[in-house]
Amino acid sequence: MTVDLQALYPKLIHLMLDTVFVVDKDNQIVFVSDACESLLGYLPQELIGTLITNYMHPDDLAATQDSIVRVMDGKPHTDFRNRYIRKDGGIVHILWSASWYEEEGVRVGVARNVTALMQAEEELRYRAHHDPLTKLTNRALFYDRLALGLSMAHRHQNILALLFLDINDFKGVNDIHGHAAGDRVLCTVARRLEGCVRETDTVARMGGDEFTVLLTDIQSPNAVAEKVEQILAVMNEPLGAEFGEVKMPSCSIGVACYPADGKDADTLLRHADSHMYQIKRRSR
Repeated sequence: MTVDLQALYPKLIHLMLDTVFVVDKDNQIVFVSDACESLLGYLPQELIGTLITNYMHPDDLAATQDSIVRVMDGKPHTDFRNRYIRKDGGIVHILWSASWYEEEGVRVGVARNVTALMQAEEELRYRAHHDPLTKLTNRALFYDRLALGLSMAHRHQNILALLFLDINDFKGVNDIHGHAAGDRVLCTVARRLEGCVRETDTVARMGGDEFTVLLTDIQSPNAVAEKVEQILAVMNEPLGAEFGEVKMPSCSIGVACYPADGKDADTLLRHADSHMYQIKRRSR
């Protein structure tokens, strides 16, 4: 039996889960496969005759134009990603494989929806750099931020401050009220710390009941002392009624400033940690 593959090709294209676009040199869509409805929410007849650039995310337009120029210069692009705006206003991430056909005067691109993959990758990146309980920056990302902050402070001759915070007798909260209550207290500490700093600063959970705060571009040592007083005052505020008999524990804060107390990350962390334990011993 002889199969007329030439006659089958149009039907096969419409069976593909990926979307096939055929676009002329002026970016006008001359053909699109049926999968476009799943990808962008439009029927083929709604897209044919319109400019493909009308559906691109505006922030990706310049990079996409560069890719188009590359393809039309005869260099196929098989791993280009950009974003398109769906008919319903949603954003879809697309992986493209595209080539230019000079004789026909068209660009053929196969579009694959990789939105779920992008979201999964973003979630993995977030989990790698954030504490799962408090959603704060974790130890690994904090060290990266500290290294960058020290580099910037050295370059611009600015003061940088590192605060090391430990919750006093947090074990007692867990022992008396349970770990679920302790977790809620940790999350409360996290949100209160975030409320005390700027977006350019970093709050991290280093582990257990230990937190750090990185304050960049400090104007004076007095500003650091004022920030510590602000944090202590906020931490002394009572917990809400939903916490029942759980009382907000106090905390101890150690401070280290660049360059006065050290010029590298390890020295500053040791100084802040040591200072914190001195304060903790005095408060007993």
